[in-house]
Amino acid sequence: MSTNTTDTDADCTITTGCDAIELIIEPRAKDLGGFSVRRCLPVRERRSIGPWIFFDEMGLAHFPAGEGVNVRPHPHINLATVTYLFTGEILHRDSLGSDQAIRPGDINLMVAGKGIVHSERERPEINSVPHSLHGLQLWLALPEADEETEPAFYHYPSASIPALEIADVPVRVLIGQAYGVSSPVKTFFETLYIEADLKAGQQLILPNAAERGLYVAKGEISLQDTQVSAHQLVVLRPAEGVCILAKTDTRIALVGGETIGQRYIDWNFVSSSKARIEQAKEDWRAGRFPKVPGDEEEFIPLPD
Repeated sequence: MSTNTTDTDADCTITTGCDAIELIIEPRAKDLGGFSVRRCLPVRERRSIGPWIFFDEMGLAHFPAGEGVNVRPHPHINLATVTYLFTGEILHRDSLGSDQAIRPGDINLMVAGKGIVHSERERPEINSVPHSLHGLQLWLALPEADEETEPAFYHYPSASIPALEIADVPVRVLIGQAYGVSSPVKTFFETLYIEADLKAGQQLILPNAAERGLYVAKGEISLQDTQVSAHQLVVLRPAEGVCILAKTDTRIALVGGETIGQRYIDWNFVSSSKARIEQAKEDWRAGRFPKVPGDEEEFIPLPD
């Protein structure tokens, strides 16, 4: 997705309680034109969680026929985007010639590297009838040695993602390793991303990582004496045996991984170098990025 992120985003709300909790982030609403998202990262108090440097929840949004996701071509550098849907469909097209419908349960990994342009729209079959969309849009930092790698696109169908049950709780290991299984999704840093659906009263022990963030996409959980509601992102301290209890039927996503160095964010550009971001901004203004085949006419201008 295209964003309006800068390094001066607003403060988050901090909550204390369970010893495992460092802070709780209340998302900020962002209008993307036609629909809004809940943005949890980055915030002033927390720039990243492991290699994850950007976290948006899209929806749940309901669209009448003729309306929906319509994000014009826009550029990225020095990062990888991860798109995961709970409901609905997005049509991904990029300057490599990729043309891929993303459906619930799929993992869509786009490596921007030295520069890529993509659009997110909808197929006519989806747009022509009433439809809904709900999912997560996340960005990963790339190691400095890989920031200028050749751009690439990887699509992992839902059936290729490991799924198992932990104490009767359905869990999917989307990226990385957890609960004795490994995801096939390509990684650059040590990275963790899992999804779980808990019924009211069920518990789940969370896998550990150097840095972790627990997002409640639906429902409500408790960690010891702390209640966490839907659409809150909990930053957890590293510790074994952290257990959550679902107060209602709940869907969670856990992201994390190894600690990384500083990254700068300006609009859709992420880099360890401010000068590289300024160059990317000038390249976009000057039209030096590649076009998206089949979507060459429109683009999102660089914000003032």
